[in-house]
Amino acid sequence: MNFILCLAQDKLILYLKQLGITDWNQLTKYIQNLSYGRNTNRHDLTLVLTEQKGTCSSKHAFLKKVADLNGVENIKLYIGIYKMNPSNTPKMGNILSENEFDYELDYIPEAHCYLKINGVEYDFTHPFSDFEKLRYDILEEIEIEAEQVSEFKVKYHQDFLREWITKQNEIVDIVINFEAVWKLREQCICNLSQ
Repeated sequence: MNFILCLAQDKLILYLKQLGITDWNQLTKYIQNLSYGRNTNRHDLTLVLTEQKGTCSSKHAFLKKVADLNGVENIKLYIGIYKMNPSNTPKMGNILSENEFDYELDYIPEAHCYLKINGVEYDFTHPFSDFEKLRYDILEEIEIEAEQVSEFKVKYHQDFLREWITKQNEIVDIVINFEAVWKLREQCICNLSQ
């Protein structure tokens, strides 16, 4: 799918045109080639361009916002909670088995953002992103709007994680706590940024 970017006077579209980006295919290629990293402000999608980096959340929210500004309705933004492990996320390393806590986890539920275009999943996080690596590890997914990648996504992820921890504690003889698992998750994200 491809479309020409509209003439909207929105700062996102104007900035893209200054970069010489005039259509969707150019845009997705440009975004996925940006570095992986958190932006200084989750609310400002223009930082994906000005800071030349983004996460799965900011990059896909940015793309969704551009699609919305162009009146393209068949591009949807999703959060999928998946079983993050070294098989589907190799850069996380051995954090699950080698950590400071008294337990070893097979995976950590992680929130990942991606687009569905005409119902087909696309991951533009980086040039080697492949949704197929995650497809069978998705625990649940919901559609969101671009503006929801800040507070809503974090709360949704943390609520899911707390519920998952409660269930894990019911089936194992150790107590897993939220703060410890979130700290492991943050270490994984740090590894992904390197």
